[in-house]
Amino acid sequence: MAEPADLLVVGAGPGGYVAAARAAQLGREVTLVERGGSEGGIGGSCLHVGCIPSKALIELADAFHRSTSSSQPGLTVSGANFDLVAFQGWKAEVVGTLAKGVEGLLDGRRVRRLAGELRFAGPARAVVASAGEPARFIDFRQVIVATGSRPVFPPGLQPDGRRVLSSTDVLALSELPGSVAVVGAGYIGLELGTALAKLGVRVTVIEALDRILPGFDSDLTRPVQRRLEALGVELRLGSRVRAFEGEEVLLDEQEGEGRIEAERLLVAVGRRPNTDELGLEALGISLEPGGTIAVDDSMRASDTVAAIGDVTAGPALAHRASAQAIVAAEALCGLPAVFDPLSVPEVVFTDPELAAVGMTATQARAAGLEVDELKLPASANGRAATLAATDGLTKVVLERSNGRVAGVQIAGPHASELAAGAGLAVEMMATAEDVLATIHPHPTLSEGMHSALEPARRTPVG
Repeated sequence: MAEPADLLVVGAGPGGYVAAARAAQLGREVTLVERGGSEGGIGGSCLHVGCIPSKALIELADAFHRSTSSSQPGLTVSGANFDLVAFQGWKAEVVGTLAKGVEGLLDGRRVRRLAGELRFAGPARAVVASAGEPARFIDFRQVIVATGSRPVFPPGLQPDGRRVLSSTDVLALSELPGSVAVVGAGYIGLELGTALAKLGVRVTVIEALDRILPGFDSDLTRPVQRRLEALGVELRLGSRVRAFEGEEVLLDEQEGEGRIEAERLLVAVGRRPNTDELGLEALGISLEPGGTIAVDDSMRASDTVAAIGDVTAGPALAHRASAQAIVAAEALCGLPAVFDPLSVPEVVFTDPELAAVGMTATQARAAGLEVDELKLPASANGRAATLAATDGLTKVVLERSNGRVAGVQIAGPHASELAAGAGLAVEMMATAEDVLATIHPHPTLSEGMHSALEPARRTPVG
């Protein structure tokens, strides 16, 4: 016998659990299916093997590195060390506490949870299979697909958990290798590569393109590249891995063949949406190239099907999935809701951190806007100076006709924490005068945007 479900949500990551909670808040009876169940599933990859564990490792590595190589006058530290076994125990506690918080939210909203692999078996039917238990059939009225994404691995570079590692494997290490080659200079590869280098691992980054972090302007990535080089990280740009034999990585490079000695290989070259095993054709849904689901501005793929997060086209970001989740839940509940942000903040936890909201000057000009780009080096910020972290900058893109803030890009300490304020300025269509009229506390890093805009202050005429 099939079980009835009013609203079915597939996936309990930062998109799925937020959608389930919001729909339940609006009075829907919600069934949430997560293949990982309560053990390792609620909260999704971001909580268990991504965002949270990686930032925990980054903080450990940064604290250790600063304690052993600080250039801060007046500070001397001796005997600093780290214990990865203890770290793994603490990390598990942090993840467990946050997961229980999500479970408490869902329980408080009376969201029914099922564990197992889901596959659609008809326009309004799904089957959930769980090891050791009979399959359960669910007849639903509406469904939100929020199954996230998984890492992509090139042929011959599939992780084995020993020599060839995924990001998940690295975050679970209780003992560090002496050397690691990182395949991919995107945000995952550089975040983990930087952390490993700060913990004393000899790191080489291999990237097929001729630059790191191709989604960011080069003047933002230059401070990151300088820092990598200062940490002893070797960059092999314009290179591809041909094979990993023993403890030697064989490369195809622009100048010919290359070789790198490395005990381990970390593969971090991208992700793909988890849509290929859901049986979406049973819903009448066809996939776009790349495996994403086409949706409208209310996140609907059809009258009864919505999709959010990494299974839709766009950056694979937890906060984007959560924002889309609210829209999808409200739209399926009959409320007017659209996903139409002026910006989706992008942050990278490298050293220095990077943040970008809205349009770059290049993007604005391509869209036909006349803009000015105002820059302030981090060396002009008093708080950055006290942190001994002055390699970076703040850039503000202003529309010339009306002075509106069209975009902000930051490279510097705690840039991730500054992204929300910059994003608010973009979303509220604030002008330079609006920002300048807002008193910013001193000395803080938040002054960077205010100071960058000083040249745009209006001058009385006559």
